[in-house]
Amino acid sequence: MTDHNTISIYRNKALVNFEGKDFLGEIGIDSRIFKALNGGGISVGVISQQAIENGISVLVDEADAEAAVCFLLEEFKEEKERGYVSKISSVNNLTAIGFVSENYNKILSELQRNKIFPLLLSQIASAGRVNIVVTGNQTELAKNIIETEIFGKPKVVHLALIGHGNVGGTLIEQILDSAYDILNRKRLELKIVAIANSKKMALNNGGFGSDWRQKINYSQTESSIEKLMQYAKEHHLENLVMVDNTASSGFVRHYRDFVENGFDIVSSNKIFNTLPIAEYRNFRKLLEKNKKHYLYETNVGAGLPLIDTLKLLHLSGENITRIKGVFSGTLSYVFNNFSVRNEPFSKIVLEALEKGYTEPDPREDLSGNDVARKLLILARELDLINEFEDINIQNLVPENLLEISKDEFISRLSELDEEYEKIKANQQPDHVLRYVGDLHGDLSKEKGDLDVKLISVPANSALGQLKGSDSIFEIYTESYGENPIVIMGAGAGAKVTARGVFGDILRLSETK
Repeated sequence: MTDHNTISIYRNKALVNFEGKDFLGEIGIDSRIFKALNGGGISVGVISQQAIENGISVLVDEADAEAAVCFLLEEFKEEKERGYVSKISSVNNLTAIGFVSENYNKILSELQRNKIFPLLLSQIASAGRVNIVVTGNQTELAKNIIETEIFGKPKVVHLALIGHGNVGGTLIEQILDSAYDILNRKRLELKIVAIANSKKMALNNGGFGSDWRQKINYSQTESSIEKLMQYAKEHHLENLVMVDNTASSGFVRHYRDFVENGFDIVSSNKIFNTLPIAEYRNFRKLLEKNKKHYLYETNVGAGLPLIDTLKLLHLSGENITRIKGVFSGTLSYVFNNFSVRNEPFSKIVLEALEKGYTEPDPREDLSGNDVARKLLILARELDLINEFEDINIQNLVPENLLEISKDEFISRLSELDEEYEKIKANQQPDHVLRYVGDLHGDLSKEKGDLDVKLISVPANSALGQLKGSDSIFEIYTESYGENPIVIMGAGAGAKVTARGVFGDILRLSETK
């Protein structure tokens, strides 16, 4: 036995379980159990009647379990023959944990959130004393959770970071830089225990430090989701969060596995939220069933508080009638500059590429698919059942340049200049070009109208005054009428996105 003030831990225990009919509720059964076991020199820890199961469980030392079953089979021989007792068996390798706390409901819900479901629970309400029985391999995890709740120890949140490129790498540095401050201010210890990409991963249950890049570079461990989950189990890691900073369509298929294995999810990857609506909804049900969270504020608007605002408006019953704006920081930069500078379109696209604003292949931005995905994510936040195929997308790349290699496309960018010069020249005076996403139509129905296109707007309008690579979102509601709620600011960049992901991690950690 190990004592931790008000926590007592008894290892190497076993439960002897009776299964039978309602006769087990009869008076005298408990005393017969005690008598039979005491007569055999076996001490009994706890007897718990679990009415739902029509059974009784008796806690004994693991070394006595086999003998206890024999003694009880003998004592209840007659009842077994008559079918009143159907089975007497033992479950070994268990730990009993006793603790005193007025807040045991919170402790039990924290245990369940970490996938610990006690095999036996007995409580003496007047004394606030609770005894639980867990499997031996859950002992450390259960002890950590109970100690955190009772002694106010800092809560440890274990992070598995998938993707350590531009955004992922910046996020790791931000977490390491802020860790000490967060521990002091919020009593929250953020530990990065896994860093992975598609090829290999590095694991460290003590938490990675500033030498994390060397550790991942020298790691010989191949990436494996099964191995990562096994590692978390073996090291009894509680409060698990998987952070997806990839753009991988394959990796999102594993979200369900993570949730079923006790992880919450934070993601800057937009793909899951744009999968077919049936998968999208099934995943929400799975989250609910497992009491897990999935946060993705950076899916649209990088670090801007857009999705949260939308959720609050929608939940409060506000009737949102339209969402319109410049959703892509990349295309914001391209058209904000092209509209006011006397330079060819291709030169400005190359400039955006050099500054790291575009994807390595600029066609990924110019195709409009990124904007379309973001628009679909917002539509689904309003419970609309639109699919990606419903979106009308104006692809800015001519058809003859769609299938060629990335390098050839970049070398032939100037072929776009004449067309865009013409579009620019054909505008009304004092107008500028903007590439917008527009969700409109009757949004009280099942589906909305989704358009992604290049439009011309007055230079003095909110959209027209956009600068740099900023994004802007106009949310029109019934209450606000013609005056939209406007959210505007830095909509692109690794630092901004990483800061938004970090915000999601902290919000999740505080509600855990």
